[in-house]
Amino acid sequence: MTDGDDRYYHVDGEIVPAGEATVSVDDRGFRYGDAAFETLRAYGGTVFAWERHLERLERTCDSLSLEHGLTGDDLRERIDETLAANDLADAYVRLSITRGVQPGKLTPHPDVDPTVVIYVKPLPRGGLEGEPVWDGPATVQTVETRRVPDEAVPAAAKTHNYLNGILARTELRAESGDADGAATADEALMCDLEGRVTEGATSNLFFVRDGELYTPTTDGPVLPGITREIVLEIARGAGMRVHEGRYEPADVLEADEAFLTNRTWELRPIATLDGLEIGGGPITDRLSRSYDERVEESCYRSERP
Repeated sequence: MTDGDDRYYHVDGEIVPAGEATVSVDDRGFRYGDAAFETLRAYGGTVFAWERHLERLERTCDSLSLEHGLTGDDLRERIDETLAANDLADAYVRLSITRGVQPGKLTPHPDVDPTVVIYVKPLPRGGLEGEPVWDGPATVQTVETRRVPDEAVPAAAKTHNYLNGILARTELRAESGDADGAATADEALMCDLEGRVTEGATSNLFFVRDGELYTPTTDGPVLPGITREIVLEIARGAGMRVHEGRYEPADVLEADEAFLTNRTWELRPIATLDGLEIGGGPITDRLSRSYDERVEESCYRSERP
């Protein structure tokens, strides 16, 4: 397994050492954040929920009118090549497609020669025999930074422009006053312009009240996370009552349990929100166990004797 400077990236169809991986300063992904990306996770050499990620990637590219001309098989082959070059079976995977190098004008040219970059790094084994990537339940703090309205920037599009989340995270750091730049919490929880909770800077939010599961609706400015989608499927499949709606911060503070989801964290309980204890609980544990079972069945089954 490679690490640090020994890692390899996949850049425009070529496997290159990390120290030699470059893109042009004229690339629109660098200039304007004009690019789509997906964060994926490989378990036992298998990219989990690949088809769902590919569909979301295409939706993002459609939102950007980015006609890259690449097939799903081509992109998957590049990911597999990158994992093999780094001798990784369990890994974080980031796939980026930019509009490529174009003249320095804001209006994009319709002819696209995309830049494709794949980056991987090792993660622990997942599934039933795995371990979480996080050290413990998350401390979460609501921030003044508001989620960008869907009418301004489509919330469903995963683009390189992550300024909204960056501002939310830097707000946590600024409030800490720590000379080393430590943040006041692990995650920033953002609200919409009306003050209703939406999502974390890099995560979706769930909470439990009276045995029922709640999560902010994607009808608002909420990214439709793949892990979020799978958790909802698991909950409904188990006969749990599920609500997708618009909620106030107070609704979360009064919850019996709360947790965050994203591809890397999977399900991460919320220890505190704005300094008030919430924690995980039996439903969080049940959903997390079921998620691990799905990963095990989908990705590690072929490893069994």
